[in-house]
Amino acid sequence: MATAREQIREKDVTGLKYFRRLLPLFERLHQVGCGRDKAGNRQLHMDQYCALVLLFLFNPCLRSLRALQQASQLKNVQRKLGCRRTSLGSLSEATDVFDAERLREIISELAEQTRPVRDVAGKEVQQLLTAVDGSVVQTLSTVAQATYLKTKQGESRSAWRLHTHFDVDRGVPTRIDVTSVRNSGKAEEKNMLRSRLAADHCYILDRWYAQFQLFNEIHAVGSSYVCRIRDNSSWKVIEQRPLSPQAIAADVVSDALVELGTSNRPNHKLRVV
Repeated sequence: MATAREQIREKDVTGLKYFRRLLPLFERLHQVGCGRDKAGNRQLHMDQYCALVLLFLFNPCLRSLRALQQASQLKNVQRKLGCRRTSLGSLSEATDVFDAERLREIISELAEQTRPVRDVAGKEVQQLLTAVDGSVVQTLSTVAQATYLKTKQGESRSAWRLHTHFDVDRGVPTRIDVTSVRNSGKAEEKNMLRSRLAADHCYILDRWYAQFQLFNEIHAVGSSYVCRIRDNSSWKVIEQRPLSPQAIAADVVSDALVELGTSNRPNHKLRVV
């Protein structure tokens, strides 16, 4: 692996074969951000920038913008990515020039091409099995956006929270919203989920999402949920369901329809296993 002081060489760069499939998807992005280029001399276009960012992710040897700029000078990179040598200034300003929202369409197209790799839900759950979580990711200090943004105290923001919706059967994320690491306000995990609810999903949640109002909102849009409830939760049993041999073999000790909570209960019955 090349160090920060070493020159990036052609043999250091891998993953170029994947761009044969990716570049045609990026072609629609070529003119994005060119409206402000009155002189018509833009050297780095959005399709090329996206390819360089992916090259950065594919190669551990590219640990900084300077290393990525060096890679853009390599003949094999220019040939495979269809780009010219770029400058540090062009790479640095790219996040302000190019609209990342234009990538949503491409991501959706790629997601539609994926096929189920497992069948966890089986015949028991007809809805789309979707795991939801808000994970904190510590970023490398070389990620420009993370190092330049500062808190009110002048501290660098080098972590982000990824609010992820994951299609369990297809094994791919269907949506990722990135917010600051603070789990509050609009960026709080429950609030992010309620703003993204869709019909015909079965949401798989950890105990942080155990909120009666959120349960009601999921139910109201025509979806369901599986959520780990808190240890001190209380409920009234409405119907005790018999355990199947498979459930007993899996060490299930109880399966019941209940009214959860003592006040401000969910407006629908819940099943507690």
